[in-house]
Amino acid sequence: MKVALLHFCFEDYTIELANSLAKHVDLTLIQPEKVYTTCRDALDPAIRTISFAKPRIRDPRNVLSMMQMMRIIRDIQPDVLHVQETNDPWYDLTLKMSQMPPLVTTIHDVFRHPGDRQSVFGSEYTRRIAFQRSQQLIVHAQHLKGAMIEHFKVPASRLNVIPHGELGSLYQRTAKNQDPVIREPYTLLFMGRIWPYKGLKYLIAAMPLIAKSIPDIKLIIAGKGENIEQYFPEDDDRSRYEILNRFIEADEVTYLFKKSTLSILPYVEASQSGVAALAFGMGSPIIASDVGGLSEIIRHEKDGLLVPPGNVRALADAIIQLLKNRPLQEQMQQALLWRCQGDLNWANIAEKTIEIYYKAIKMGLTTQS
Repeated sequence: MKVALLHFCFEDYTIELANSLAKHVDLTLIQPEKVYTTCRDALDPAIRTISFAKPRIRDPRNVLSMMQMMRIIRDIQPDVLHVQETNDPWYDLTLKMSQMPPLVTTIHDVFRHPGDRQSVFGSEYTRRIAFQRSQQLIVHAQHLKGAMIEHFKVPASRLNVIPHGELGSLYQRTAKNQDPVIREPYTLLFMGRIWPYKGLKYLIAAMPLIAKSIPDIKLIIAGKGENIEQYFPEDDDRSRYEILNRFIEADEVTYLFKKSTLSILPYVEASQSGVAALAFGMGSPIIASDVGGLSEIIRHEKDGLLVPPGNVRALADAIIQLLKNRPLQEQMQQALLWRCQGDLNWANIAEKTIEIYYKAIKMGLTTQS
């Protein structure tokens, strides 16, 4: 089978998927030039890659960029085109006006996150074109499949659920610094973009409660976004925090996960979570809000703990419980390893994805006839 895999973002996900797909299909990876520079060192050298110039989103030269992209697709003549959700109205409009091969689209976020300022103006409407034009769609949780059916009227026959694969092994094998790191027994990690939906304010509010039972508690906050100073009360003990309010490079991501005992995801809204995918592969048990896709990927009391969103007391109690229970931590770390070898393993995900390609091709042939 000849497959063209097109992506504009979600680089980590695409790298792992491409590396696994390439073992089974004739794969060509298509991406903007700037995206390729961040991916090339982690890609299997056997993968055929083609890049194209992609200006900033407001630049009218995107018209020429999309024409170049379409020439690439036509030259490849793939049996199926698989696109990672783009958040780019230029692509969406091109999709509306162009003849495409059988199309599979992975939708990572069915709804835009509240307070996410990185969403592109207009994309909330143009992205629906992919919902309509794709022979098959992939989402990462059953509740997202339900949302697509209820809110966007997508037929269930075109929707497929494949969990988000683990990402920790990618970061560990590509890390330049391979020195061993000792886990700090009372260190928590909040990793990722800092926007209102991530619920960081609830974790900071829980810290004084945790400190009453565990005086040595420490929280690492790593990621860029909004100003986090607004979340700290004036009398808070800032010695409990290590704040890295910036973009975190891959090597440092690996170091921070290995250094921390627990990963905390106090989100108030979630579709899926790349941070959870990282934590799984790093062997870091998760305490997360019982919301959205987190409720499906994290198995309560097996590989993590789930708490009600926005409940500071419940969040504090769960952190205290797990930090004080070393056998449970070790049990969860083993469970994480099993998950990474099972449903979150990229070989298994690639196999399921190829099955969806065949469905898309069959549907495309049916439509043509």
